Amino acid sequence: MPSRLYVGNLSYSTTEDSLRQFFAQAGEVKTAEVVMDRQTGRSKGFAFVEMVSDDGAQKAMTLLNGKTLDSRQLRIDIAKPKEQRSRVGEGAGGGFGGGDRRSSGGRSNRDEYRD
Repeated sequence: MPSRLYVGNLSYSTTEDSLRQFFAQAGEVKTAEVVMDRQTGRSKGFAFVEMVSDDGAQKAMTLLNGKTLDSRQLRIDIAKPKEQRSRVGEGAGGGFGGGDRRSSGGRSNRDEYRD
């Protein structure tokens, strides 16, 4: 079992320190990261906690899932691996493309009537 856990339904006021202390009940915590919104700087309401051992992660799920932290009942699951994202300008990515949309090879229809 992987030792990285997803923690959902987190209070916006929960800090990484309080999260680390809460999970320390189940074993040694390697990292605790509250995910923050880049624009507002506010918590997005979820976090990732990595326990030092797989046994610690299993114990944390068993012991802490559904328990209350900062007046919120937490949801704890195994974290899914991060998906690879293509960077802007790499690969196929939306947008409207470019190029000449006119079917007349770059000439406007008005040019035909100017002779």
